[in-house]
Amino acid sequence: MAIGKNKRLTKSKKGSKKKAVDPFQKKEWYKLIAPSIFAEKNCGKTIITKTQGTKIASDYLKGRVVELSLADLNNNEAMSYRKIKLCIEDVQGFNCLLNFHGMDMTRDKLCSLIKKKQSIIEAHVDCRTTDGYIVRMFCIAFTKKQDDQIKETCYAKSAKMKQIRAKMVSTMSTLAGKGDLKALVKALISGTTGEEIEREASSIFPIKDCYIRKVKVIKKPKFDVTALMEWHTDDGQDVGAKVAPAIVEENVAGSGGRL
Repeated sequence: MAIGKNKRLTKSKKGSKKKAVDPFQKKEWYKLIAPSIFAEKNCGKTIITKTQGTKIASDYLKGRVVELSLADLNNNEAMSYRKIKLCIEDVQGFNCLLNFHGMDMTRDKLCSLIKKKQSIIEAHVDCRTTDGYIVRMFCIAFTKKQDDQIKETCYAKSAKMKQIRAKMVSTMSTLAGKGDLKALVKALISGTTGEEIEREASSIFPIKDCYIRKVKVIKKPKFDVTALMEWHTDDGQDVGAKVAPAIVEENVAGSGGRL
């Protein structure tokens, strides 16, 4: 090929180099609003690409699951081993309204409970709450030595474990079936269910460290805004403004006659 011909090949195309655009310019932040049963309502923020054409940001936010520590939600460090899963159900402005989605235990807490020379007893059950949620609950407990025991080990026989498992299932089923999901979550946060199972099973075999290890929401009823707003309204009933204390009038001693 002759030198100097086909000069067009050497020319660079116009606008081939694209300007580097910061991807965060196309994003926006939304607040996460936790249900009113927790002490901290503003529990964090989440990021999403801005609405462009048919791609609406709020549609992509719905169904997003957030995992938070119960210690942060309730300002209680003693409950740091509990992990709460909350799901974005609705978006109002730049606020994402969350609903309960599940509960779990941290791995370090679970590992600290498992030891040698004792039996692990685990049970799970699917329960239906009064408001139509189907919840799967997992329970864990460990056998313990009796007060005057000399023997090193405290293994339970399979028959005893089966009886304790039946107690766990019945207690969890009763807890979930007697109220709605909100009442169930309150009971789970308080953590008294494990102690209740320990008391009931003590007649079969002494157990310790009984916890509701995990909770999963398997099935949800059809989305209802009013039901969701009940989660985000304060539990305290409106009792009106404080009234000034009544002034006690001193009775004047009568003369005995007609006043």
